Amino acid sequence: MGEVFAVACAAVWALAVVLFKRSGETLPAFELNLFKNLLGAVLMLPTVLLIEGSALPEFSPRQWLIVLVSGIIGIAVADTWYLRALNLMGASRTGVVASLYSPFVVILSMLFLGEVMAGWQLAGFVLVLGGILLVTWRSNRMDVSLRALRLGVFHGAAAVLMMAIGIVMIKPILEGEHFFAIAGLRLAAGSVAMLIFAGVTGGLGRMMQRFRQPQPWPTIVIASVLASYVSMILWLAGYRLAPASIASVLNETAAVFIVLFAWWMLGEALSPRRVLGAALTFGGVCAIVLL
Repeated sequence: MGEVFAVACAAVWALAVVLFKRSGETLPAFELNLFKNLLGAVLMLPTVLLIEGSALPEFSPRQWLIVLVSGIIGIAVADTWYLRALNLMGASRTGVVASLYSPFVVILSMLFLGEVMAGWQLAGFVLVLGGILLVTWRSNRMDVSLRALRLGVFHGAAAVLMMAIGIVMIKPILEGEHFFAIAGLRLAAGSVAMLIFAGVTGGLGRMMQRFRQPQPWPTIVIASVLASYVSMILWLAGYRLAPASIASVLNETAAVFIVLFAWWMLGEALSPRRVLGAALTFGGVCAIVLL
């Protein structure tokens, strides 16, 4: 069942990304991410109480700091940049650029966890980069402007780098107990950090005005629940019931699901080049993590 949960996580996340693309054209990335995180934290609270009880995790001060900083980096910053990339260059391109997540995790694991990379994994990096180039290359120059494409690739790659940093930071803690509590704490830390940032920069009032304006709230709510709650639970279930290497590769199939959902729901082009790029990226990820 671990493999099933991992693939389901990829499909649910991909559907959420496409729905965010549909709604993100009216609500900026920062506000969209804040709403998503707040809703996810609210939903995670009763889940933690039901499954793990009301006792706080017995973490050391250093572990508490790591969990909270991981939430700020991996959720407040990374998800905002991811949604920004989504608005700049579309769901298909963003989904494939996000496949850099596993290579980033491998690099950081080598640097900070003492893991070793083999030659075929280096070849996997080449495949991943080649796939991203195929998907992001502008065959139709009216599709996305060069500036938007460059900014989108930057924000997308930086977002998954921040996600990788956040995950590698808490990996030793995640291997213990309190999976759901950690997920809830990260969501809460990211939400609080975003609220503080909005208050300090004077953007809280403008943000509240946007929330009061007409928005596609049903789509935003469904996407937020899928992204910050359902996919999180499926990810944890896959991680617990299947080997981490297998689960992480199956999670990367989200790039393929995003391309398909974006074609089906958003009308984004499903060209042979994009299909080949997604296939190369997934093949590269398999080489990096499985071989």
